[in-house]
Amino acid sequence: MNPTDRTIVRLALPALGSLAVEPLYVLVDTAIVGRLGTAQLGGLALAATVLSFVVAGCNFLTYGTTERVARRLGAGHRVDAADVGVQATWLAVLVGVVLAPIVALAAPVVGRLLGGEGDVLDFAVTYLRIGAVGVPFIVFALAAQGVQRGATDYRTPLVILLTSNLVNVVLEILFVFGFGWGVPGSAWSTVIAQVGAGVAFVVVIRRHLVPASQRRPTWAGIAPLLSAGRHLLLRVGSMLVVFSGATAIAARVDEPTLAAHQIAVSLLLFLALGLDALAVPAQTLVAEELGRRSMTAAADLSRRVARLSIVTGAALAIVMAVLAPALPHAFTGDDAVIARATSALWWLALMLVPAAIAFAYDGVLIGAGDYRFLGFAAFGYLVAVTPLAIVTLCTDAGIAGIWATMAVWMVLRAYVNDRRARHVLATPAPAPIAMT
Repeated sequence: MNPTDRTIVRLALPALGSLAVEPLYVLVDTAIVGRLGTAQLGGLALAATVLSFVVAGCNFLTYGTTERVARRLGAGHRVDAADVGVQATWLAVLVGVVLAPIVALAAPVVGRLLGGEGDVLDFAVTYLRIGAVGVPFIVFALAAQGVQRGATDYRTPLVILLTSNLVNVVLEILFVFGFGWGVPGSAWSTVIAQVGAGVAFVVVIRRHLVPASQRRPTWAGIAPLLSAGRHLLLRVGSMLVVFSGATAIAARVDEPTLAAHQIAVSLLLFLALGLDALAVPAQTLVAEELGRRSMTAAADLSRRVARLSIVTGAALAIVMAVLAPALPHAFTGDDAVIARATSALWWLALMLVPAAIAFAYDGVLIGAGDYRFLGFAAFGYLVAVTPLAIVTLCTDAGIAGIWATMAVWMVLRAYVNDRRARHVLATPAPAPIAMT
């Protein structure tokens, strides 16, 4: 294996743990809550969608911090890199404290907007109000991971997040089946695991921040992260509209379709870990090479990340296509849910190679700091697939129509990202960045 490929894989393996926190929480919750009943699983589908919005909406703290820290370290400015980390953690604290009560108070309204009603809505609101307690810790962990990725410290998040997920599994089984707490037990076990992970990140990132010259929050330090965040929020917001729209359509079909959609989304998020884990090193390594003003090395990294991602995506697609009829049985015993979920999983298998390309070049473009393009492109994809979503809603296309629309969306992302990455890394190297 080429030395660059080995470096990418070496960083990708621990990055898998860094990415695992929310999807694995959701996957475990789905498997356990699915045994409680279809209404409980439908409620979890709505709650998980909302909490995924929160995590995805705050991912700019990870992406923006990774790129800024790595580029400064690549240029040899260690103090400036630490200053970026300090400002990112302050911003995470502020964002988390504001978001938590909003999630709790808005739970009934958001649940209804996503199509919840009756018992499904009640279970969703219960889960969300408990889950809001963990929001500040989730947000802080995102910023902390940005600091560590920027410094190529990928191993520590792996240990923290795998430990957190193991704690969640043990507590969830105890609370749901041992104590009989049902959906609240599932939510509390996840919150406890998230709090533990957040506290651990507070301890471990301190060594990366020691060289900082500024310990307090400053507008000059936070503003660049907010600027990147503005475009990344447009990107994330557009992506979330696609996912929330799909969930809302599924909810308006019937409960089995909503439950089946939740199973497929959970598996998509889980499989995306393997693909995104290869894209994450691109954020750090491309940013470092651009900090050194080495465009040739950055372009080579881009090509190698894409190649490795396509191979991984193809392998996952084959496995998913083979296991599609069997996997739904791990989540539910409802025959109607199983039939719908099997259909969705076959569409998911078709999506995985385009997803591999899209994710790889997302990482490259984030490493290049091309946030503005990523934001407006994501909005363009949303506009492009909206007519297909309307057709699905107005016909009896059901879950096949929902996932066919998502497949078209992924193909668009793959094609446009590929063209943009080739253009960005073919242009002359930017002038040295001004350090703050």
